[in-house]
Amino acid sequence: MSEPLQYRVEDGLAIVTLDAPPVNSLGQAMRAALLAALEQALADNAVSAIVLASSQKVFCGGADISEFGTPKAGAEPDLPGLLNTIEAAGKPVIAAINGIALGGGLELALACDYRFAAPGAKVGLPEVNLGLIPGAGGTQRLPRFAGVPKALEMITGGKPIAAKDALEHGIVDAMAGPDQNFAEAARAYARALVTEGAPVRSCDDIDIAADAVPDGLFDDFRAAIAKRTRGYPAPEAGIQAIEAAVGRPFAEGLAREQALFAELGATPQARALQHLFFAERASRKVPGLDPKTPRREINTVGVIGAGTMGGGIAMSFANAGIPVTLVEVSDQALQKGLDRIRDNYDISVKRGKLDEAGRDRCLDLIDGTTEFDDLAHKDLVIEAVFEDLDLKIEVFGKLDRVARAGAILATNTSYQDVDRIAAATNRPRDVIGLHFFSPANIMRLLEVVRAAHTADDVLLTALDLGKRLRKVPVVSGVCHGFIGNRMLEPYGREAARLLLEGATPAQVDGVLTEFGFAMGFFAVMDLAGIDIGWLARQARPEAFEGDPGYAAVSDRLYELGRYGQKTGRGFYIYDGRDRTEDPEVVEIAADIAARLGIERREISDQEIIERCIYPLVDEGAKILAEGIAYRSGDIDLVWVNGYGFPQWRGGPMQYADEIGAATVLEGLERHRKALGDYGERWFQPSELLRELASSDGRFGDIGAKS
Repeated sequence: MSEPLQYRVEDGLAIVTLDAPPVNSLGQAMRAALLAALEQALADNAVSAIVLASSQKVFCGGADISEFGTPKAGAEPDLPGLLNTIEAAGKPVIAAINGIALGGGLELALACDYRFAAPGAKVGLPEVNLGLIPGAGGTQRLPRFAGVPKALEMITGGKPIAAKDALEHGIVDAMAGPDQNFAEAARAYARALVTEGAPVRSCDDIDIAADAVPDGLFDDFRAAIAKRTRGYPAPEAGIQAIEAAVGRPFAEGLAREQALFAELGATPQARALQHLFFAERASRKVPGLDPKTPRREINTVGVIGAGTMGGGIAMSFANAGIPVTLVEVSDQALQKGLDRIRDNYDISVKRGKLDEAGRDRCLDLIDGTTEFDDLAHKDLVIEAVFEDLDLKIEVFGKLDRVARAGAILATNTSYQDVDRIAAATNRPRDVIGLHFFSPANIMRLLEVVRAAHTADDVLLTALDLGKRLRKVPVVSGVCHGFIGNRMLEPYGREAARLLLEGATPAQVDGVLTEFGFAMGFFAVMDLAGIDIGWLARQARPEAFEGDPGYAAVSDRLYELGRYGQKTGRGFYIYDGRDRTEDPEVVEIAADIAARLGIERREISDQEIIERCIYPLVDEGAKILAEGIAYRSGDIDLVWVNGYGFPQWRGGPMQYADEIGAATVLEGLERHRKALGDYGERWFQPSELLRELASSDGRFGDIGAKS
């Protein structure tokens, strides 16, 4: 194993260069090497100051994630102790921040006496995204340098800031010029400090007076972030830690930070967020595939269909700087699609999310045609036509005759059989499913559907492409609905059935949003379109035979032409986007229940959670057992990023691991018995769930580990 840092003395400066690719993470070996280098420099009379630099493109990315949950994470020297030692050093220590300094990386820089940044550097404390707060002094040092308001913003929000912003707020002391050699400029800055007799500095000597903080600042800040942080304890802990920096000695604040950090580490929210963090990294690894397999180049893309989905897909590629051509059947349809894309970009400009130059760059990357032959030289072609299997097969037959050899042919289907679509070509190895979620230019999830004959390099290229598009790509096998929509079926089935048994749409949605969903099921159906769900059910009526109450309320609303928001009425009544309860929906549900002999009763909130979430988990267990998903974490990524499952619960499978498989099984069995024939049909637990319940096992411990 190579040394994690380099040490040399030059003109009275000890240059300590972090050299542990890719991000100079602060694992135990790096911490020990830093301590040894510091001691060596302090003992050398020829050294007047110490410069912490980096040989990588980043300064320091923070903690070593591979040590999470292992004894190495807290092994001596631990990070808080190391940073206190650096701060107490008797010679000036200068952090030369050449790139990103995140988490422990910024805490390392804050423990130094001075900070010198490159113009393109970024600094931040993103621990809140893992359900934690900075645990090595960040909550105490940052407010002393940047002020309390900026510290609150950075620690509870977790977003990095640019070097210029950091300079303006005192987080860095100086910045290199845009044309300077950074390493030389950093050394010159350090030598100037020595020449000037710049003192060593310690946060022990910096107090934040209580009367310097405006009355009500903390409570006002809590109120301002309450909506977006509901369910997350880390932001509140961050606020409390910063409060401990005000009017108290530095050491006392550090102790408070450590106590809060330890408390957060034991919360289910921290476990959930860290589960998703690791799951996202694991999702790009495919068992049995050599990660060094050469990829296919994707430099030009074609999208068949310029509707809402096709246009959103085109925007996703343009946003990533990839030229894309939209294909439509008529000039009118094509122009409508291009106009919609321009309108979407104009909205982004009005909202300040994009400047006009950025909009124009993206629009310049999108063109359109009505000639199918214009796809002949594209590296990737994505079909985004209507969800009709025969139509998709027809499109792929034409595409097979037009596309160049080696091009990747992708279908954006939500639930159709990708194997049958691939069979319409003479090149099934080149065919894959790329299931974007609407709106495709915004939603992060990308289901990558691996068909029976999809080539290894095609699959790996698709995963890399997802990352390039800034999405979360998750591999799914072929089945109806893949991972996400297959699991949506039992979730939605039970929500709809509860209406017949006595619940209202507002009650069900209220319970689900209180659980943490971004939107309740019926609000989502109104947004997506009740007609879309009806059409999907027509594609496989055999799946629901024998259950006359299945989606019966939805079917009745479809017959009445009440498709949701687009018609102003669905499960709710709409005035623009504002919705109110519709008493007629309750009457429709009661009439159907009476006709089918379904007893109506008062439904508890707990039953709504169990009836909607437990079958969802069990379907995930079946998907995992069948190998449709490689890991439970893949399933969780799909549901958090595509269906609004609360991130702080970690996804349905992590939630089940948190409450225990035995709890889920007991609930399913109880409802199976209570619901008679309906329960016998729909509440038969999977074998995997039974196995885990009997062995006290976890979904997270099965499936692929690579």
